Amino acid sequence: MITIVDFGDINSREVAEALKKITDDYVVSSNEATICRADKIIFPGADSAKNVIKKIHLLNFFSVLRIIIDKPILGIGLGMQIMCEHTSEGNLSCLGIFPGNVVKFENSVQKAVHEGIDEVELVKDCPLFKDIPDNSGFYFNHSYYLPLCDYTTAKSRKENIEFTSAIQKNLSFGVQFHPEKSGEIGLVLLENFLKL
Repeated sequence: MITIVDFGDINSREVAEALKKITDDYVVSSNEATICRADKIIFPGADSAKNVIKKIHLLNFFSVLRIIIDKPILGIGLGMQIMCEHTSEGNLSCLGIFPGNVVKFENSVQKAVHEGIDEVELVKDCPLFKDIPDNSGFYFNHSYYLPLCDYTTAKSRKENIEFTSAIQKNLSFGVQFHPEKSGEIGLVLLENFLKL
C-alpha cells in the first residue's frame, strides 16, 4: 500500500489523480497509523514551508517521518525541501533526512520563481530515472532550491544557478519538480518509485 501524506492541500489530490493512472493500491491520509503501515510513502508539498511544518507538528508527523526512513519515501516539490535540514523560507529547521539548506533564488535577472517545463540532467544512477532519457523535461514551480550536494542525483538550472532537481539518500528520494504535472514522463518516474 502506498500512502500519500495529506495536508489538506490540492497537491495531495493531484498526486493521487496521477497515481490512479498507474495503480489503485494507494490511499491519501493524514492518519499517523496509516502512514506507519504504508509500504511506500509519497510526501507532496504545496503552500509555504511555515504552514507545512506547522501541519507536520499538529498531525504528529515530525517524528513519524523521521523514523520511517527504512521504507521508500518520495518527497515532491516543497515535500523534498521539508525533508532537508533547514530552509531559509521562514528560517525553519526541517526533517533532516537530506543534508543541506534550502535557499531562495536571489539576484535573479528574471523573476524569482522557476516555473514551467525544464530539463533534468542526470548526474548519478538513481532507480527513479529508469527508462527516462537524460535531459527529459519535467514541470517545476518553486522559488527556493537546494544547492548541489553529495546526494544529488539530477540537476537543473535557472539562469546561472544549478540546483538539485532530484536527490537520494538510501531509501529516501526527493524531486524538486512535479512528476504528477509532467505528463507521461512523470508517470514513468512515479511507476519507478512504486516498483522499488
